[in-house]
Amino acid sequence: MPPRTSDPEALLQRLEWTVLRRLDGILNGDFRTLFRGTGLDLADLREYQLHDEVRHIDWNVTARLAIPHVREFNEDREVTAWFLLDVTPSIDFGSEEVRKRTVLAEFVGVMARLLSRNGNRVGALFFGGEVDAVIPPAAGRKHVLHLLDRVMRKPRRGRSEDSGSPPDTDLAAMLDAAFHTIRRRSMVFVVSDFISRPGWERALNRLAHRHEVLAVRLFDPLELELPDLGLVMMEDAETGEQLLVDTHDEGFRLRFRAAAHARETALRSALGEAGVDTLELSTADNLLDALLRFSDLRRTRSRLGNRNGMPDHLEMNR
Repeated sequence: MPPRTSDPEALLQRLEWTVLRRLDGILNGDFRTLFRGTGLDLADLREYQLHDEVRHIDWNVTARLAIPHVREFNEDREVTAWFLLDVTPSIDFGSEEVRKRTVLAEFVGVMARLLSRNGNRVGALFFGGEVDAVIPPAAGRKHVLHLLDRVMRKPRRGRSEDSGSPPDTDLAAMLDAAFHTIRRRSMVFVVSDFISRPGWERALNRLAHRHEVLAVRLFDPLELELPDLGLVMMEDAETGEQLLVDTHDEGFRLRFRAAAHARETALRSALGEAGVDTLELSTADNLLDALLRFSDLRRTRSRLGNRNGMPDHLEMNR
C-alpha cells in the first residue's frame, strides 16, 4: 500500500485506487448494501427490536405472522449525509505510524466520495471541544477535498492558553448541536474515539430517532493493552497531564488491561443503550476489510432478525 500522506488530493487518489476501486469490483457497484437504512427501496423485513421506531412496523406482515416486523430500506438515490467529526486532542494519538486522525480522514474520504460521486450531498460538523465549523452538504469531488483539507489541517489542541485549564470533551454537546443543525432526515456518521464525559448516549439516542445513525469508533491497540516497554512517559491526550510509568511491572500491565476492559464494556453498553450500530476502526485495521465485514454482518443480522441473539453492537475488528 502506498504511504500515508497529509495532502488531501494525494490521499483521495490513494483511497480511490486502493479502496473505492476494489469496492467497485467486490460489490459490483451496488453500494447500497453498505447503507441499509431508510429510503424508498425495501431491502428486508425482520422482527421488531426494542430500539426500532414504531413507524417502521409493517402492520400487514405483523398481522399475518402475529409477530411484530419492521421494514428496512435501501437508501434513496439522493441521500443527504452528515459526518459528525470529533477532532479533540485524543484523535491525534497513535502508537505507531498511523494516528486516529488518519483513520478518521480515510473513512471520511471513502464514504464522502462514495456518496457524492453518485449525486448525493455530504456535510460535516467539526467538534474540538466546541463546534469549530459546520460545512453545509454539497456534492462533487472538490467538496470532498474541502472536507479532507479541513480534517487534516485541524491543529492539535492542548491546554487552554487563556484559562490554563485542560480541555474537557463532552460529546453530548456535539450531538445536541447536530440535532438542532440537521433538520432533514439524513444519514449521520458519528466519528469519534468516544473519550468523553459520560452521558452522551442519551443525546445519541435522540439523534438516532430522527436520523439513520452509524457510530464509527476509532481506537489504537495501545489503548487496550500495554506491552513491556520499560519506563515510559505517558500523556493524557485530552488534558496534557504526564506520568512516568514502569511498563515492565507485570502488575501494572494487568491493572491497565483490567481498566481498559472495563472502559470497553462500559462503552459498548452505552452504544447499545443508544440503539445504534457501531463500526470499530483501529489504527492497525484495514479500512476496506472493515467495511466489507460491516456490510456482511449487517446483512446477516437483518436476515436473522436477531433470532440467534446477535448483539446490536457490531464488532468489526476483533
